[in-house]
Amino acid sequence: MRTLPLAALLLAAVPFLPQDPQPAATPKPAAPAAQPAARPADVASIEAIVAALYDVISGPAGKAREWDRMRSLFMPEAHLLAMVKARDGKGMRTVVLTVDDYVQRSGPMLEKNGFFEQEIARKVDRFGDLAHAFSTYESRHAATDKEPFMRGINSIQLVHQQDRWWIAQVLWEQETDAGPIPQQYLPEKK
Repeated sequence: MRTLPLAALLLAAVPFLPQDPQPAATPKPAAPAAQPAARPADVASIEAIVAALYDVISGPAGKAREWDRMRSLFMPEAHLLAMVKARDGKGMRTVVLTVDDYVQRSGPMLEKNGFFEQEIARKVDRFGDLAHAFSTYESRHAATDKEPFMRGINSIQLVHQQDRWWIAQVLWEQETDAGPIPQQYLPEKK
C-alpha cells in the first residue's frame, strides 16, 4: 500500500474554503511602543528606583500620573503580579499584569480617588547584577491621612544592565490577605 506524503494528508484535512476574489491584505502587527527614557536619577540605585516607583503611583485625587515615567523604570517584558483573595473567598489567586495593563486597570482609580503609597521598611538581597527588595508599604487616600487604609509587601526583582537599574517584576500582597506583617519586614523599633 502506497502512503501519501504528509503535506497531501494535511491539505486533505483542511475544509474547502471558497477563495476570496480579492483577499484582504494581512494587517501588519503593531510595532512595540518605544521604551521611554528614564530619568538618570530614578535608575541610579536600588533606593532611587524603588522611591521612583512609589512616587509615580502616588498623588492626590485629580492628579494625572506620569505613566511614561513608570514605564521607564521597568524592563519591556516586566510583569506586575497581585496576590488577591480568590473569588470564592477561599485561598489566593495571582493576577498577572504588564505595566500597560496596570496603567489601564489601576490608573483611573488612583487618579480619581487619590492614592499615596509609602515605603516604611526595606530588606534588600543582592548578588552581582540582580537584587531582590522586600518593600513594606502603607497606603493612604490622602497624604495627610493619619492611618493607612492598607499595608502590605512589594516583592521587587531588579536587574542592573546598561549602566542602570531596571524593575523586572513586582509581586505584592496586602496584609489583610496574608496576615500580620512579620516584624523583620517592619521598621526597626528605636
